[in-house]
Amino acid sequence: MAGRFDFWSILTDPLVRQNPVTLQILGLCSALAVTTSLPTALTMSAALTVVMTLSAGAVSLIRRHIPDTIRLIVQIVIIASLVIVIDQLLRAYLAEISRALSVYVALITTNCLVLGRTEAFARHNPPVPAMVDAFGNGLGYSLVLTVIGAARELFGKGELMGYQVFALSDQGGWFTPLPLMLLAPSAFFLLGLLVWAIRSALPEQAEAPEHEPPPTGEPAE
Repeated sequence: MAGRFDFWSILTDPLVRQNPVTLQILGLCSALAVTTSLPTALTMSAALTVVMTLSAGAVSLIRRHIPDTIRLIVQIVIIASLVIVIDQLLRAYLAEISRALSVYVALITTNCLVLGRTEAFARHNPPVPAMVDAFGNGLGYSLVLTVIGAARELFGKGELMGYQVFALSDQGGWFTPLPLMLLAPSAFFLLGLLVWAIRSALPEQAEAPEHEPPPTGEPAE
């Protein structure tokens, strides 16, 4: 059974070449909302990756017993149950970060990336490939959130993981924090720049134009 799957490709393709955020444009709400600091970005990434991996395994295990008419309801119930467990664990052991994440942990239930992988892959494949695919997509999602979260915290506060990196001007240093980096529009622009950079480096990811521009004039004789 394992010979039919290239597990390395399943695991690594979502990191850049098939990244769910930069290529498929999935999971944008949390990518824009929880990346004001690296700790919140990492916590959200870990929570979503765990939920997606476990839900993919669970859906795959019972895939032959789920009627098509209620498959989405069953998948959402499985995902929501795991999200509740993760949310309670964060509240118990990481209360400060849980408060910073606010409702966005609960919104993992409606994250189109999680439901998309269970519907598109886990429902049609055995548990091990399904969990590898989910874990790989979770890592791809985590990579984007980590890059954006690190950039926003570094240039918005001059810190990383709460540790001062740049000497602040009000403390006799050279760096003046950029408050705009802590607002939602900055995440949108950073994500756009990241998509542009990846599609420039990998032209095959660029979408074909929907319309051809009209001719500018007759060719010269």
